[in-house]
Amino acid sequence: MDVHNSRERDLFWEAYRGCAEENRVRPDRSPFYVRWAKDFDSFLQDKPLKDRSRNDIEAFLADLGKRRGIADWQVRQAEHALKILYEIFLPRYTPERQAAVGPTEKHPAQKAIARADGFRDRVIPGEVERQFPELLEVAKTEIRIRHFSYRTETTYLDWVRRFIAFHEYANPRGLEASTAVKAYLDYLAVEREVAASTQNQALNALVFFYGQVLGKPVGEIEEFVRAKRPRRLPEVMTRDEVQTLLSSMSGVTELMAGLMYGSGMRLMECVRLRVKDIDFAQHQIMVRDGKGQKDRVTMLPERFSGPLKEHLARVKTIYEQDLAQGTAGVYIWAALERKYPNSGREWIWQYVFPAKSLSVDPRSGKVRRHHINENLVQKAVKEAARQAAINKKVSCHTLRHSLRQAQDRLFATHLLEARYDIRTVQELLGHANVVTTMIYTHVLNRPGLSVKSPADT
Repeated sequence: MDVHNSRERDLFWEAYRGCAEENRVRPDRSPFYVRWAKDFDSFLQDKPLKDRSRNDIEAFLADLGKRRGIADWQVRQAEHALKILYEIFLPRYTPERQAAVGPTEKHPAQKAIARADGFRDRVIPGEVERQFPELLEVAKTEIRIRHFSYRTETTYLDWVRRFIAFHEYANPRGLEASTAVKAYLDYLAVEREVAASTQNQALNALVFFYGQVLGKPVGEIEEFVRAKRPRRLPEVMTRDEVQTLLSSMSGVTELMAGLMYGSGMRLMECVRLRVKDIDFAQHQIMVRDGKGQKDRVTMLPERFSGPLKEHLARVKTIYEQDLAQGTAGVYIWAALERKYPNSGREWIWQYVFPAKSLSVDPRSGKVRRHHINENLVQKAVKEAARQAAINKKVSCHTLRHSLRQAQDRLFATHLLEARYDIRTVQELLGHANVVTTMIYTHVLNRPGLSVKSPADT
């Protein structure tokens, strides 16, 4: 590598890790991306990183694939790590420290990026990590203490980076909190024209950052420009369209899509199901740790009960093979694992929908079989809708619920059409407020369930 100073090397790799996380690499996986990049750096020690060619990368990946204990998915991960390194990080990386730039003067690289895309909050890869490493570490600690998800952690840290970049990398401790946050929220609404939900997400992240990380609560913010929240009705498919969609799917993704439609589970609730959560005798599914860390009971559709039993029989075969090979048990919450060390190896705790391959737990370093990647289900639903020629925007949003929204798209509407009372629907869906559930009554207004058009009488 062409950076010889030990401190500069550390800054370089920390900056690269930050760049990877800014480009949708989860924080638990970014250390592995750094590992692959470092391995490539050591692969040709006499040749600087910036001078290496595509042939060098292909030679490294070929060598990596031949190493003992390296799986195909690890080679693909290494290839992605090098893509981020060469296509995103190195073209923008500059070793000069921001300390050489005045507090009100924009970094030269930041000026160039801002001119190119017009975004004042565009982050220089790794710049925040170089200047404020302790702030990000404290933020990560505070987020994990509260058991926020990795998605929330990644999102909040990204907003902090953008906020600091917007204020030209000034130390956030020296900014007047309410004024600085208001200025950024105004910018998001007026110049970036973001959605109301995006602006609210940024507000929540910054309030958390100032209150829990810096210990300087934002307090009352002057009236800021609010992005207009559109009132949209859910996209709804007919029963025939649902059946056509499901008939265009197959295998595990068909079963998962059917369960989401038939039980009202959210996507991640379905993905994270454990064997013990299925009660075939009572035709019930226990949804554990749902949105808002709430548990609830919903129905197990009889139509999918048989296929689910057959699926679990196949999963148990894989589970027994993993046990025979000495593979570590499934992921269990840390406190529970301390209390019951062997629980992760018990059948009842296994995922109903496990991944096809093993993966490395980023915290413990154990090789485990995690749950299926939710993106596979999303892509399968979208492709099935295309094949079925359904001329609507169809996704897991439509079947039940997306990863980020709190509104059902289909299950509730069909229950309401069947004349179930709205409180029952609210409980089954896990909505905290009946107002959310009542959105679906508007979908049924044609206008009025019992009013016919004069043309039809």
